[in-house]
Amino acid sequence: GLLCARLRLAAAAAATSAALCRTGHRTPPLRGGVAAAALPSAGRSYGSQAKEEEELRVRYLDDEHKGIVVLGLNRSHAKNALSKNLVKMMSKAVDALKSDKKVRTVVLRSEVPGIFCAGADLKERAKMHSSEVSSFVSRARATVNELANLPVPTIAAIDGTALGGGLELALACDIRVAASSAKMGLVETKLAIIPGAGGTQRLPRTIGVSLAKELIFSARIVDGEEAKSIGLISHVVEQNEAGDAAYRRALALAREFLPQGPVAMRVAKLAINQGMEVRILTGLAIEEACYAQTIPTKDRIEGLLAFKEKRPPRYKGE
Repeated sequence: GLLCARLRLAAAAAATSAALCRTGHRTPPLRGGVAAAALPSAGRSYGSQAKEEEELRVRYLDDEHKGIVVLGLNRSHAKNALSKNLVKMMSKAVDALKSDKKVRTVVLRSEVPGIFCAGADLKERAKMHSSEVSSFVSRARATVNELANLPVPTIAAIDGTALGGGLELALACDIRVAASSAKMGLVETKLAIIPGAGGTQRLPRTIGVSLAKELIFSARIVDGEEAKSIGLISHVVEQNEAGDAAYRRALALAREFLPQGPVAMRVAKLAINQGMEVRILTGLAIEEACYAQTIPTKDRIEGLLAFKEKRPPRYKGE
């Protein structure tokens, strides 16, 4: 409550207070569809048609990966296209994750070889009434925004094709890792529409306005190497025989985040995200208010003790 109040004062001129307070909202725990995975590289199974309840697999990893949650897209029969059911499941999963203090990092991946997400399910959309289409797009946009607003670091592991809404999902993550063979693009203009789940806003903020316009105007598709060269992704890796090279790199990156103070990680993300939307003087005030919230925490005390005693800290997220 104190953090939200201070940030309201700091960012009042930029009208950012509402977004700052959303991170404190508590939601009920996720029920059903959650499976713990002892090993992140455990064998995957693919049917010709995924069961409805398996279209999104949520895995809480254990052992050295404890604290990492993997969201696995699993609509193999539809190239992970975003259907009404999948969007609903993602919204439910993200809503549960944002209030779970045991979650330290979220990795978004595909469990279908060669594909990340083909975008909206156009076959399903073709059967919708025009009013339903508008409602679906609004729900999808809200879900992508919820993913972007998760208080913990998020990593998109792109091991295959990410087009349209699929790339918009990845753009909502803090960090993107891709295989060199992956294909990415916002191709909506080919269908005489525009990206509708944040692509026109997040792509320019990621790679710059002029280049973003070029990619959207041309509906161009780039591979992992080009995506890295233009700043669309942070890391590019050669694909392996299992087809999960980007996922493995994302896990390695997530492990680098685990030893850090949980409260500091959440507040740092909040400060960066809100600060990027305002003038620097307002951003510095946001940083000051956020920094103040790390001083009295038990994590802060534990960090100082660990440093003094020359041992790894044992953070509890308090």
